Amino acid sequence: MRGGTNGEHASRRLIDDYARGDAAMAADTVWALEAHLEACAPCRSLLAASVATGAPEVAALVDTVRAGLEPQLDAAAGVRPRRYRPRWVSAWLTPVLAPWLAMTAAVTLLALLLDAVASPTSVGGASPASSIAPVLPLCGVALSWSRALDPAYELTASTARAGLPLLLRRTTAVLLVVLPGLLVGGWLTGTMSAAQWLLPSLAFTSTALALGSVVGVTRAATGLAAAWGAVVVAPAWITGHLSGHLPLAPGLLLQPDRLPVWGLLLALGTGAVIARRNVYSTL
Repeated sequence: MRGGTNGEHASRRLIDDYARGDAAMAADTVWALEAHLEACAPCRSLLAASVATGAPEVAALVDTVRAGLEPQLDAAAGVRPRRYRPRWVSAWLTPVLAPWLAMTAAVTLLALLLDAVASPTSVGGASPASSIAPVLPLCGVALSWSRALDPAYELTASTARAGLPLLLRRTTAVLLVVLPGLLVGGWLTGTMSAAQWLLPSLAFTSTALALGSVVGVTRAATGLAAAWGAVVVAPAWITGHLSGHLPLAPGLLLQPDRLPVWGLLLALGTGAVIARRNVYSTL
């Protein structure tokens, strides 16, 4: 197939094979063709003609669906349209992710408030905010690819631009909300340094995306956040002043001399995401 960005078009044979649902077509060819069809009206016209002649059963199905939807579309024509929303919002966020991002920001503020009343020794030698900061982005990442929070999930997941690019855009949107809030909060309160939590936070995010290619992004992010809380934060919180003796206390894991380990985890997670980039189209 030839690209559609420089005036060229897909071949008629390729379009005919696609219209017939040829199972021999490679998956990357199908996705490339669908991405081309989004921006190429002439090729879409060829596809419509090919469906009408080469796949009459598909054309009949479309006509049946159209006949069933037309009364509903006519009734909806008089409904007041929703308030305008820029296209970039839909490209970077799920329709109902904003309230969950607000919740994540609220959790961040709560942790900063705890810093004002709790001593670092009560959480394994680390401030309450820095002890949960590494996994805070996982709250948004878990929701960025969730069926429950995207009413158009099936439609979104079936488009040519779904998969890793869409997942990375939504993950970036989460990081752009959470990380600046933590940076500003730590700077204003002076209770935590970005050197303690920024690299671990990115490492957790990349690991969640990497594991997401196997078990699903939502499960991976939720599992990592729960594991950090159960294995690291909760024991330090419960033991209080004895937390300094815990081998997995937040104050020890977030020390500067542990940064190479977090950097290695970030590199491994990023490498796994790149190596398995094609898997995300079928999540």
